[in-house]
Formats: sequence, C-alpha cells, structure tokens
Amino acid sequence: MRSSPVFVRPPCPGCDQGQDGAHRGASFHVKHAVGSTGYEALLIGGRSGVGKSTVAWEVSAQLQDGAQLLDGPVAHCLIEGDFLDQAYPPPEGDPTRRKLTEDNLTALWRNFAALGYRRLIYTNTVSILESDLIVRAMGGNPRITAVLLTSTDETASARLSAREIGSQFDAHVHRSSAMARWLDKGAPLSVVRVPTDGRDVISIARDVVAATRWAGSPLS
Repeated sequence: MRSSPVFVRPPCPGCDQGQDGAHRGASFHVKHAVGSTGYEALLIGGRSGVGKSTVAWEVSAQLQDGAQLLDGPVAHCLIEGDFLDQAYPPPEGDPTRRKLTEDNLTALWRNFAALGYRRLIYTNTVSILESDLIVRAMGGNPRITAVLLTSTDETASARLSAREIGSQFDAHVHRSSAMARWLDKGAPLSVVRVPTDGRDVISIARDVVAATRWAGSPLS
C-alpha cells in the first residue's frame, strides 16, 4: 500500500496568521489551532505491511483538501516515527533506542510548534502503546487519538512482498505476525481499530480522519 509521499501545504492567499496560530484570509481558511495553546496528536500504529505510512499520507491529503471536509482544511504536520531511531549501533544506555526516538521527536515537534502547528500525525508500529512518550515529547497535555490498523497475515505478507525486495523479507513477515498479536492484546480500549483487508486507502483514511474529530465529518 506504500505510495510516494506528497505533502502539499495549502496556499493561503491574503492570509494573516495571528498569534493564536490560526490562518485567516478572505478566500481561504485553514483550521489551525485547537485553542490558543492546545495540541492534538493522531497516532497510527499497526504491524509491518498493514499500510501505516500510506494511510498517514492519505490522511494528510484529505485534511488538506478542504472541499472534502465540513470545516475546511486542517493544518498539521506528519512525522514517520520509524525513522527516528534508525541508528546503529544503539546509543550507549539506550539499547531499544526509545530515548533516541523521544529526543528526536521532541526536537522535531519543537520546530513545528514554533511555526504555529498544533496537530501531529505520527506513525510508528507501537505508537498506540506509547502515548506517554508522545505526551512528553509534545509537552503540555495533548489530546491523543490512537488508531490501530489491522490486517490478516495473508494481507500483510502480500503487501510486504511488494515492498521488501532485500534480504529482510522473511524477518519482516515473522515479526509482523508476532507484533500483530502483541498489539491486539495490548491495545487499550480507547484505541480505534480500523481494518484494512480488501479496502482501498482512501476509505481507510476517511475512517481515520473521522476518528480524530479534527474537521467535522467528511462530506459524502
């Protein structure tokens, strides 16, 4: 389900950004701030091959497309958590690289927040189990929406076979199956589960956008 990411910040002709982070313009309006200081985060988790990255980029596209949302475009940033700990060997004293992930996320979010962004889309396999890490990295008391994408072993394996062309395919398949069971068992009741089997990316992303309540209900 992986596709080439394209992140387009919507144009804002005649826009005047106020201190509260909201963009205002006669011909265009971007829903930017939750409040004067409020933060929100959408956590997208799931096994390898379930389509986290692809769904996240489609969620971003739908939030940018004001024509498809009752409240118009929604300002946000997107961070792929799987890239935040890509270092070998692990830092001393941080064998799981969890601290490295948190430090990098903190630094990135600080930059986005300084520019007025208040909403974060964050993808990571176990993100739905690590809301405490997200809260510390963002600061304050962000409202968290956690979504677990699910699929069968067969679906995940088929997607991985199209993506993994190197030496790690078998390892990814094995870890994906084990992780699916762990996530299913450990996900809190507050986590929204979104099945992906036999569905197109657009419809999956619509379910995820609806779970955030960031922009009203998608227009049909």
